[in-house]
Amino acid sequence: MNEKFTLTGGARIGKANASYPFAKLNVDRNVLKIDASIVGNLIFQAKDIIELKPYKSIPVIGNGIKIIHRIEKYSSEVIFWTFKDPNFVLREIEKTGFLSNTNSVLSESDLEIIKKQGQGSFPIKKSAVIFFVVVWNLLLLWSFIPIFTNPQGKGFPIGIGANIALGFIFLSSILLLISKGFRKLILKEGRDFEDIKKFLYFIILVTGMLFISFTVTRLNY
Repeated sequence: MNEKFTLTGGARIGKANASYPFAKLNVDRNVLKIDASIVGNLIFQAKDIIELKPYKSIPVIGNGIKIIHRIEKYSSEVIFWTFKDPNFVLREIEKTGFLSNTNSVLSESDLEIIKKQGQGSFPIKKSAVIFFVVVWNLLLLWSFIPIFTNPQGKGFPIGIGANIALGFIFLSSILLLISKGFRKLILKEGRDFEDIKKFLYFIILVTGMLFISFTVTRLNY
C-alpha cells in the first residue's frame, strides 16, 4: 500500500478551469485534496465520495478523473485533468487505502475538514473579491475615458488608470506574499498561502511585466 499519491495537473471546478500545472492532486489514507489555486481548493474524505471515474473529452490533453461527491457547498462538476492514463491514477488512489477508509467516528481533524467544506471551494473571501473587482473596473474605466472624450488626442491612447490598476494588483499580490495580516483580510479562515501560491506567482509575473511595458511605452510615446 502506498501511503501517499501526488500528481500535478489541471482542474475544472464548475465552469472555472485551471490548466496544467496550476492544480495538484494529493491523496493519502485520510483525505483526497485538489488544490487548484484561485479556481478552488477541495478536500474530501472517503465517505464524501460517491464515485471516482475516468473522464475523457479530448485524447491526451482532455483526460482526467471525475469526482462525483455529496458535498453541497462544492460544485457538482469536479474534474482533475492529467496527461496520465485516468485508470492508472485511479489505481494509485486505490493503493493509498483512501477509498476503503470509511470510519464513521468523528475526530478533531474530521471536524476541521467539515468546516472547510462548509466554506465552499473558493479560497478568497467574497468581500475581498468584490473590493478588487470594483477597484479594478473603476481604474480601467478612468483609463479609457480619454478615448471617448478626446478621440483626436495625442499621446498614449490608454490612460494612466490602466497602469495604476496593474500596479494595484501587483502590490496587493506582493502583500499577500509577505504579509500574514493582509492574508487574513483576503483569505477565508483556515486557508493559507499554499492554497493560492501558484496563481499568485503567475499574477505577480504578468502584472509586473505589463506594468513595466505600459510605463516604458507611455514614456516613449
